[in-house]
Amino acid sequence: MDKGSQAGALSRRAVLGGVAGAAGVVAVGGSAWASPRPRPLRVLIATNEPWGTYHVQPLLAEAARRGARLTQLVPDLSQIAPGDPVPVATPADAPLADLLVVTGAGDWPLECAARFRRLPAVASSLAYLGPEEAAGARRLRGRLRVITSSSRAEGRAFVGYLGTRRPVRVVGSPQTDVLPVRTPEPGLVLVVTSVTHPDGTGGAAPGAELLLASAERLRAAGRSILVGLHPREDRSLWEQYEISTVPTLQASARAEAAVGIPGTVFPMITAVGTPVVGCVDPALTVPDYLLSVCSSTIDDAADAVPAIETAHLPDATTLADAVGPIGGSARRLLDVWAHAAHGQPG
Repeated sequence: MDKGSQAGALSRRAVLGGVAGAAGVVAVGGSAWASPRPRPLRVLIATNEPWGTYHVQPLLAEAARRGARLTQLVPDLSQIAPGDPVPVATPADAPLADLLVVTGAGDWPLECAARFRRLPAVASSLAYLGPEEAAGARRLRGRLRVITSSSRAEGRAFVGYLGTRRPVRVVGSPQTDVLPVRTPEPGLVLVVTSVTHPDGTGGAAPGAELLLASAERLRAAGRSILVGLHPREDRSLWEQYEISTVPTLQASARAEAAVGIPGTVFPMITAVGTPVVGCVDPALTVPDYLLSVCSSTIDDAADAVPAIETAHLPDATTLADAVGPIGGSARRLLDVWAHAAHGQPG
């Protein structure tokens, strides 16, 4: 990394670790929130994507360090890959637990909340959700001891989704606890996919055709294309390009800029220092804060090349609001869960 890039990386970390980090400390109550230790924490987790273990995986290292047991609830084992590191169980086989965590108010979290009605519950935003109130949110609200999100901006969308005005604990995103050092390769563009075809695990996002056409325009203009696949994306659609063998966030450190369908990873990519361009389909609805981190948005593949050529990062205030505190996020989140499980103020 040259001195300019290094200085930029240090500056971004100063902003995110300082401004946003300070917000996170206030949100979780500072040193009084040291994790209680009556016994190792036992948590059941139900996500809007029933088999989407990739949302829980970033928490495993911190859980292991403190001896906590996280178990993701799944309808069955049919879509769990062999060797998946996230412990899973069906409701019928679930181990004893101290807490139920739901990441949304979709059908599966609601079913699990009804099944485990005696457990205290927490709502934690581990992936973006739109700000419109979910149909089943009222069935959860009375159960929730605390609500958490990765950033202030995500928190504003999450409480809208839950249909409440309750305060949110801003803890940061566990995925940003170890950010890659940015070393951009000349001419390399990262294409960030979403999910083209819905399946039993979750829905799809419009815009794949626009993104495919944009990638082709960029390649024709001489750019190298690296694809960061969503875990549920159809790989065959992108096999004409280099597909990253590491997670999209890590891959973003190689790129001069990124283009994709706006999603949870967008603010994290900007935290690495890589600007993002959003592909927006008329049928696509995403929270405003995901669009706020975009250098620009395009709805025509013809605009992809000039948008990448002029891509830039958002201002520091926008970045801090959308990204949240950097470093220690998994620790903060599990601290909040532990306090909620043991009946302490949330």
